[in-house]
Amino acid sequence: MPLDIVTVPCLSDNYAYLVNGPDGVAVIDAPEAAPIIAALDERGWTPGVIMLTHHHHDHVGGVAELREKYSCMVMGPKAEEAKLPPLDMALPDGMSGGTGDGEMQVIAVPGHTLGHVAYYYPKGGAVFTADSLMALGCGRVFEGTMDMMWETLSKLAALPPETMVYSGHEYTTSNAKFALTIEPGNAALKSRVEAVEQARADGQPTAQVSLSLELETNPFLRASRPEVKEALGMAGAPDAEVFAEIRKRKDNF
Repeated sequence: MPLDIVTVPCLSDNYAYLVNGPDGVAVIDAPEAAPIIAALDERGWTPGVIMLTHHHHDHVGGVAELREKYSCMVMGPKAEEAKLPPLDMALPDGMSGGTGDGEMQVIAVPGHTLGHVAYYYPKGGAVFTADSLMALGCGRVFEGTMDMMWETLSKLAALPPETMVYSGHEYTTSNAKFALTIEPGNAALKSRVEAVEQARADGQPTAQVSLSLELETNPFLRASRPEVKEALGMAGAPDAEVFAEIRKRKDNF
């Protein structure tokens, strides 16, 4: 049974995801309950579990209402257990479970927060990255270090390129404008920016994208590329330093 993944817009620019697979229905992040309940009701689905990526309120605000309505389990990163809503299961880095396309692995992706995790479905070809790797961007480095976030992005970049990346916010338009300041001559990026603008004009989400396209266009993943280093006047600099410069520029963009 292949994964049936539903993108659920929440709040002003957040996303939750419904993942229906051989082991049932999971909700990944719960910014608010109402749109998630509506999406579940529309499909006649009942979630068995809510899986949280990190402790920020805009990813957990709907947990209590969903738990009360569905009596579902709540799971989240063990490293942030004290900051999360009460967990039925705290998940350490490297833990795995599930069957077939529903097999899931917990990947530690610190930087945005210290205990942030991603949920990777190797057979289902999907990774849910929330505020670590984002479409044409990455999360702000709030709790970790720049080196930590670069290590996280490098880890995610090493996944199979056909993997679909599902991130936590609709920030792609602003990320695209910034990306063009780093690589204005990147043909793949220019083409993607046009596609993003059209999709948003049509009311379509754009935070769900193949890793291969991210590798071609996301400046944060491309900090190791010689052409990016040269464009920044940092030829020969360590990759992590180049990433840190890109992140600082984005923070001030």
